[in-house]
Amino acid sequence: MVTEIRPPRPDEMTSYYKALPFANGLPQWEPANAAWHGGPEPWPPQRSPASAEQLAAWAREDLADPDFHPVGAFVDGACVGASATITFAVTVPGGSTVNMAGVTSTGVLATHRRRGHLRAMIQAMFDSALERGVPLAMLSASEGSIYGRYGFSPATYRVRWELARHEAALVPGEPDPGSLELVDAAVARQAWPAVHARVRAQRVGELAPRPGRWDGLSDEPDGTNGPLRYLVHRDRTGEIDGIAHFRLPWSTTVAGAGTLVVEALEAADPAAYRALWSLLIDFDLTKKIVAHTRPRDEPLQWLLTNPRAMRITRQTDNLWARLLDVPAALTQRAYDTSGDLVFTLDDDRMCPKNNGTWRLRADGGEATCTPTDRPADLTLTVPALGSLYLGGMSPRVLAQAGRITEHAAGAVGQLGRMFRTDPEPHNSFGF
Repeated sequence: MVTEIRPPRPDEMTSYYKALPFANGLPQWEPANAAWHGGPEPWPPQRSPASAEQLAAWAREDLADPDFHPVGAFVDGACVGASATITFAVTVPGGSTVNMAGVTSTGVLATHRRRGHLRAMIQAMFDSALERGVPLAMLSASEGSIYGRYGFSPATYRVRWELARHEAALVPGEPDPGSLELVDAAVARQAWPAVHARVRAQRVGELAPRPGRWDGLSDEPDGTNGPLRYLVHRDRTGEIDGIAHFRLPWSTTVAGAGTLVVEALEAADPAAYRALWSLLIDFDLTKKIVAHTRPRDEPLQWLLTNPRAMRITRQTDNLWARLLDVPAALTQRAYDTSGDLVFTLDDDRMCPKNNGTWRLRADGGEATCTPTDRPADLTLTVPALGSLYLGGMSPRVLAQAGRITEHAAGAVGQLGRMFRTDPEPHNSFGF
């Protein structure tokens, strides 16, 4: 038996896809109430296995994409496992962007599980990313117990919330200097990239979109759900500075009828944000608003006269982060508070160059991270450092959980002051 971990050849792409759940029609998310899904059921129906035409189209598209880096596990020439990374730019504290390897589309055939194929593919993707100079890996975990063993840990969260229309009154605010407009998909496709670019510059954790991200927006109905509707906000000059799309799905029950589902909403300005929500939470002939894949610190809650009316019905981790090159990753983000910390890291065998003791110094937005023989103020686990990287997690909570060990008094507090960011990091779409 010969096992190989390598990129698939062009003529092997069909068998590569057939090892992946989204292509073979097998479950691709744990059976839980997913916060990325607006419907009342836990997750959408499983899709059917992909047709030969779909497989061929995917292969043509992926093979032409320089940012798509597939890897497969082959046993005696047959593909039994598959994964890939897609290169994204992610906004980090300070507003700059860092290239990261987004791990996606991962699966091992049931007949070949627990033989080390996933670990070998993950290692190959780490090595490939480091060769390309990419210091960070991220993913959205379909099952919460898998990826911690490879150093990944939650760095952002997302929620699904519900709001009854009769409880959706807003506190008084300034008159809107702009205007709202319902538009068609063609306008939405043009507006989204510009609005997202402005939002991404302000929000840690947001990703630069892939080419064609919004090309699939359509005015056509989606089964009984009806078509997506598109709402934009224009500022006083007429420029679009906020956009949302929403749906009014049909329901077989009175309990589900009259629900407005907000599929996406982004605004580059507080006035645009308030104006978009003021219409969506008071839409004619509706009784409930549902929004999913939203940040935990949704400002709308603070605009309501009754903040507790917004009920979080689902919450889950979103981006899991894993530092591949610790000094490169830590010096590409900013730190609001100056500090000088020494920490020890044990990265096992997957990224051995990270092993050892490091001195992180931040001053005036500039940072250095260098090896040192000074005594460590802290010992960090690799997953803890991943959770801290975007600034959304509490070092003190991680210390209480045993993920961080303090050796010098006050070091955990200093770590928190240096790493935390406001608002909480968030990513609005998956990959």
